[in-house]
Amino acid sequence: MHDLTDRVAVAVSESKVSTGIVSISVIGSTAAIGTIEFEPGLRHDMPELLDRLIPPGRNYGHEQTWHDGNGHSHLQATLIGPSLTLPVSGGDLVVGTWQQIFLMELDIRPRQREVVITVQGE
Repeated sequence: MHDLTDRVAVAVSESKVSTGIVSISVIGSTAAIGTIEFEPGLRHDMPELLDRLIPPGRNYGHEQTWHDGNGHSHLQATLIGPSLTLPVSGGDLVVGTWQQIFLMELDIRPRQREVVITVQGE
């Protein structure tokens, strides 16, 4: 998991948008974007929860097609989703005190990811 909050806040500030929205998207089918309190306990709990809900090693249909061992990665990423939209107000990203934006890599091997941040408004 990677904390993207500061990067998104800088993009919002540099956009000069006062009121609007910011969309954060990750390119790829085995990564996800979301919000969480980005602290060690939850950074441990979140992947563990996903592995309980959608465990690695099962005989997913994806495995029958590709035999690459990451069927669960695609399903976990789909559950969380590839993007997030948040409000911009007063020229600032609007998030709660304990709410940070995360990128979560769910594939079985490291990947290089492109994150697209789009700010819209006035």
